[in-house]
Amino acid sequence: MGEEKKNDASSIAGREQTIQPSLTQIENDSPAKPTKLRQVFIIAAGFMTMFMTCAIIFAYGVYQAIYEEMAKQPNTPFTGTSSSIISLIGTLSIAIMSMGGPFIMNWAKLYSPQLIIMLGGVVFGLGCILASLSQYVWEFALTQGLLVGLGTCMAYVPTMSVAPTWFDKRRGLAMGIIISGSACGGMIWPPVLRAITSQIGFQNALRISGCLVILFVPLSGYTLRWEPRFKAKVRDQTAGLSKATGWVKVPFVDWEVAMSKKFVAQALGCFIQSAGYSTPLFFYAAFAQSLGYSVSMADNFITISNAANFVSRILIGHAADKFGRLNILFLTTILSSMVVFVFWLPATFVDNGVSHTAAEVLFIMFVITYGSFGSAYISLFPASLIELFGVQHFTSVNGALYLIRGMGALLGTPLTGLLLSSQSALSDPTNYERATIAVGVLLFAASMATLWVRIEGCSGKAWAWKL
Repeated sequence: MGEEKKNDASSIAGREQTIQPSLTQIENDSPAKPTKLRQVFIIAAGFMTMFMTCAIIFAYGVYQAIYEEMAKQPNTPFTGTSSSIISLIGTLSIAIMSMGGPFIMNWAKLYSPQLIIMLGGVVFGLGCILASLSQYVWEFALTQGLLVGLGTCMAYVPTMSVAPTWFDKRRGLAMGIIISGSACGGMIWPPVLRAITSQIGFQNALRISGCLVILFVPLSGYTLRWEPRFKAKVRDQTAGLSKATGWVKVPFVDWEVAMSKKFVAQALGCFIQSAGYSTPLFFYAAFAQSLGYSVSMADNFITISNAANFVSRILIGHAADKFGRLNILFLTTILSSMVVFVFWLPATFVDNGVSHTAAEVLFIMFVITYGSFGSAYISLFPASLIELFGVQHFTSVNGALYLIRGMGALLGTPLTGLLLSSQSALSDPTNYERATIAVGVLLFAASMATLWVRIEGCSGKAWAWKL
């Protein structure tokens, strides 16, 4: 008996010695935490991607005003076309930018985010170039709408999914800086596009911007790869998927997660906020013209909004890290609703209790405040998903929510545009009253959904003020 015990002890000790080196080897082989230099490269590449894609499609207000002018003229591709149909082109690009999320997320996991982002830049550029050759409204919808939207989705969704994996404590600030690339581009692209258009036509503006995107987005995309520790999880998730057939498969959200109250609340907020958010962006220039501003001056309102947006996204990102991402998400969403009712709605009452000068001041205040608060949702909701749903569900939930946001954008702006009269969209500010109310109500409803997410985020655990 004594000899058997001794042999057993020796056997166990031997196994422990065999196991110990394996554990040590695993620890040594585990990827190191990201360096600050790598994080800087990620931020710079993400910033440039936003600058060259999202900034251009959110500057569609420039083309909206140009196309509405063409709608009044004979023998143009837009002759007799309503404002709602024209806005559908820009809305389609924004909708596809989000609706393709689940597919693009799967492609990024199956192949690599770098490849998808680089191809996205090429698709975006080709969409712009083909739009410059279009002769009918439906051709603009397919090129400037569908292709540009798809290219943006291929660049935007992987960027917004890769970047959060490289940061922890300062994730909100990092995402704020990255997404501010679209705001910085929004300050530069509208006057540049208008200047090019006035000199050599809007077709050449499309061609030049398309060529620049083909050049710069692939360069940025090469840097945007998965964080090594997260890449290991992605590899496990895609194990068994064939690269030849896996691209048509969509990663579904785990059923238990999809049925949770916090997912339902987040999905509802994403849909409603997206339905209301883009309408003011598309009609900044047109509404300014209805107040009597010249075409070139009207485009400056897009620039002013993006200037406020650029500063606020960085500050809001920092505040989100300090005070809680969901707290700041709720605050900025409800503030975006309030500024619609406080500033934009009264500006539509020009000569009906509000002087023309007062209406101009109110609209300027609206452009600045909406630019500051309205787009915070775009950068903060992805940054909050890891805390809400965990790393293991991040990519599937993120893709599903982008799809839902795309559906909201596809329905929201065109339906709101139906509240406008195409005959007076550029001449009568009172024409915007109903559309303004619709936007304000949608954003308020989105803020209530965000509050619901905030409450559900603490469900089943001790209440925490910072979340």
